[in-house]
Amino acid sequence: MEHNPDRIALWPGYFDGKVSRRNGRRVPRDSAVLKPDLEGLFIAARAAGLKKVKREEKISHPNRPHGKEGRLWVSKRGAKESIGANSKEEVLQLVGGQWRQMQKELRENEKEASKRGPMTGDRRARSQRKGSNKARAAQARAQRTQKRRRR
Repeated sequence: MEHNPDRIALWPGYFDGKVSRRNGRRVPRDSAVLKPDLEGLFIAARAAGLKKVKREEKISHPNRPHGKEGRLWVSKRGAKESIGANSKEEVLQLVGGQWRQMQKELRENEKEASKRGPMTGDRRARSQRKGSNKARAAQARAQRTQKRRRR
């Protein structure tokens, strides 16, 4: 592929929180995410305000040829117009911060949903809940019968 000076390549590996800076992470820990993927990077870039974005799937980074993580092409001119970022480093930090915030909100929503329990229309989860109640009831009956026998 020929070189285009107006494009910036963003790889999901740049945002991996489990990787050190020496091994390829390009953003600080507070902008890094767990298990980065191309789809999440694309959504975070859009949420950060980038308009001119192109996805390339199943492409491996030159330093990581074993993983087909894909890459995101961002227009430098488009980044400067839409979010005011002059360098690749600024784009990486803005997208990483947005992605981290999105992951945090998603985890909080999942915790709240698990606290509330299954939805009214979720038959499988309701049946599992009923099953566990039946098991508890059977266990309580067994304990009561054992107490009666002891008397």
